[in-house]
Amino acid sequence: MSQDTSSTNLASESMDEEFEETFESTSDHHRLAAHHFAAAARHHLAAAEADDEGDDEANARHAYMAYRHQLNAVQYAEIAVMDNESLEDELDGEADD
Repeated sequence: MSQDTSSTNLASESMDEEFEETFESTSDHHRLAAHHFAAAARHHLAAAEADDEGDDEANARHAYMAYRHQLNAVQYAEIAVMDNESLEDELDGEADD
Protein backbone atom coordinates (compact mmCIF):
# COMPACT_ATOMS: atom_id res chain seq x y z
CA MET A 1 0.00 0.00 0.00
CA SER A 2 2.85 2.40 0.68
CA GLN A 3 4.00 2.32 -2.95
CA ASP A 4 0.47 3.09 -4.18
CA THR A 5 0.20 5.81 -1.58
CA SER A 6 3.53 7.36 -2.61
CA SER A 7 2.58 7.48 -6.28
CA THR A 8 -0.85 8.87 -5.38
CA ASN A 9 0.77 11.58 -3.25
CA LEU A 10 3.19 12.51 -6.05
CA ALA A 11 0.38 12.67 -8.59
CA SER A 12 -1.74 14.75 -6.23
CA GLU A 13 1.10 17.19 -5.53
CA SER A 14 1.81 17.49 -9.25
CA MET A 15 -1.88 18.26 -9.92
CA ASP A 16 -1.89 20.80 -7.11
CA GLU A 17 1.06 22.64 -8.63
CA GLU A 18 -0.53 22.56 -12.09
CA PHE A 19 -3.86 23.87 -10.80
CA GLU A 20 -2.27 26.57 -8.68
CA GLU A 21 -0.30 27.91 -11.64
CA THR A 22 -3.21 28.07 -14.10
CA PHE A 23 -6.38 28.81 -12.12
CA GLU A 24 -7.46 32.38 -11.66
CA SER A 25 -11.17 32.81 -12.45
CA THR A 26 -14.08 32.23 -10.10
CA SER A 27 -15.00 29.00 -11.85
CA ASP A 28 -11.38 27.91 -11.62
CA HIS A 29 -11.40 28.52 -7.86
CA HIS A 30 -14.53 26.36 -7.57
CA ARG A 31 -12.79 23.59 -9.52
CA LEU A 32 -9.71 23.81 -7.34
CA ALA A 33 -11.85 23.73 -4.20
CA ALA A 34 -13.57 20.60 -5.52
CA HIS A 35 -10.18 19.05 -6.32
CA HIS A 36 -8.97 19.62 -2.75
CA PHE A 37 -12.22 18.38 -1.18
CA ALA A 38 -11.95 15.19 -3.28
CA ALA A 39 -8.29 14.76 -2.30
CA ALA A 40 -9.24 15.25 1.36
CA ALA A 41 -11.89 12.55 1.03
CA ARG A 42 -9.40 10.13 -0.53
CA HIS A 43 -6.92 10.75 2.29
CA HIS A 44 -9.61 10.31 4.94
CA LEU A 45 -10.52 6.95 3.40
CA ALA A 46 -6.86 5.95 3.28
CA ALA A 47 -6.46 7.02 6.93
CA ALA A 48 -9.45 4.90 7.90
CA GLU A 49 -8.02 1.91 6.04
CA ALA A 50 -4.63 2.40 7.68
CA ASP A 51 -6.31 2.62 11.09
CA ASP A 52 -8.18 -0.62 10.40
CA GLU A 53 -4.85 -2.26 9.52
CA GLY A 54 -3.17 -0.86 12.65
CA ASP A 55 -0.70 1.25 10.63
CA ASP A 56 -0.40 4.28 12.87
CA GLU A 57 2.22 6.00 10.71
CA ALA A 58 0.13 5.81 7.53
CA ASN A 59 -2.98 6.80 9.48
CA ALA A 60 -1.28 9.94 10.82
CA ARG A 61 0.21 10.83 7.42
CA HIS A 62 -3.12 10.48 5.61
CA ALA A 63 -4.99 12.35 8.34
CA TYR A 64 -2.51 15.21 8.04
CA MET A 65 -2.79 15.29 4.23
CA ALA A 66 -6.60 15.20 4.47
CA TYR A 67 -6.53 18.14 6.85
CA ARG A 68 -4.21 20.15 4.56
CA HIS A 69 -6.41 19.49 1.54
CA GLN A 70 -9.50 20.46 3.54
CA LEU A 71 -7.91 23.77 4.52
CA ASN A 72 -6.98 24.48 0.89
CA ALA A 73 -10.45 23.52 -0.29
CA VAL A 74 -12.16 25.88 2.14
CA GLN A 75 -9.77 28.68 1.21
CA TYR A 76 -10.47 28.28 -2.53
CA ALA A 77 -14.22 28.03 -1.89
CA GLU A 78 -14.11 31.26 0.09
CA ILE A 79 -12.13 33.00 -2.66
CA ALA A 80 -14.66 31.82 -5.25
CA VAL A 81 -17.54 33.24 -3.23
CA MET A 82 -15.76 36.54 -2.59
CA ASP A 83 -14.86 36.86 -6.29
CA ASN A 84 -18.43 36.27 -7.41
CA GLU A 85 -19.52 39.88 -7.83
CA SER A 86 -22.93 39.00 -9.26
CA LEU A 87 -23.77 37.14 -6.05
CA GLU A 88 -22.67 40.12 -3.97
CA ASP A 89 -24.86 42.46 -6.02
CA GLU A 90 -27.83 40.11 -5.65
CA LEU A 91 -27.37 39.78 -1.89
CA ASP A 92 -26.90 43.57 -1.53
CA GLY A 93 -30.19 44.08 -3.38
CA GLU A 94 -32.01 41.76 -0.98
CA ALA A 95 -30.65 43.67 2.01
CA ASP A 96 -32.14 46.90 0.64
CA ASP A 97 -35.66 45.39 0.50
